[in-house]
Amino acid sequence: MTNISDPKPGCRLYLITPPRIDATAFAIPLAEALDAGDVACVQLRLKDVSDDDIRRAADILRPITQDRDVAFIMNDRPDLAHETGSDGVHIGLEDASYEDARLVLGPDSIIGVTCSNSRDRATAAAEVGASYIAFGAFFHSETKPPKHRATPNILEWWSAIMEAPCVAIGGITVENCPPLVSAGTDFISVVSAIWDCPDGPGHAVQAFNKVFKDLN
Repeated sequence: MTNISDPKPGCRLYLITPPRIDATAFAIPLAEALDAGDVACVQLRLKDVSDDDIRRAADILRPITQDRDVAFIMNDRPDLAHETGSDGVHIGLEDASYEDARLVLGPDSIIGVTCSNSRDRATAAAEVGASYIAFGAFFHSETKPPKHRATPNILEWWSAIMEAPCVAIGGITVENCPPLVSAGTDFISVVSAIWDCPDGPGHAVQAFNKVFKDLN
């Protein structure tokens, strides 16, 4: 199973799908992005759609990611992650608990936990075995307007004392990501900066990876 819990040296991309997609059409830019450069995982994050729509999207997009040794993560729903053969689930502040997700998915699946800007929540999640911790939002995001804001010093603190990898999320672009990379984040999570790139998602993946290489 593809796993991101033991990250490669340096920072890597963690892609999230737009909240509403035509999965058949989206398969083309997804493949373009993954073929353009290093990507650690893709999270399927669909909002205001039916469970059947999520299942259909997973059936179309999961093979594209897993065939390229890229982890496929389901947002919010451990049950659908298990049902669709996803590599794991990402749970937010108001979703299922880590313990409940682990019961559904078993010991080997990836389970990431949103911790916003809370050091206590992050530490508690790592102690029970979370595969990674997500901090943010670091910048304003139209995709998901932030309820909490984080600063790079939480990444510096985390990377200095904890082994579990961390993900930086929220309004991140090629231009504003360098302080987060320098602060020690293991993954940069991106939505709009990839899929809305005027030069295409492949160009955006290459641009992010160039920044990572230059700073690591």
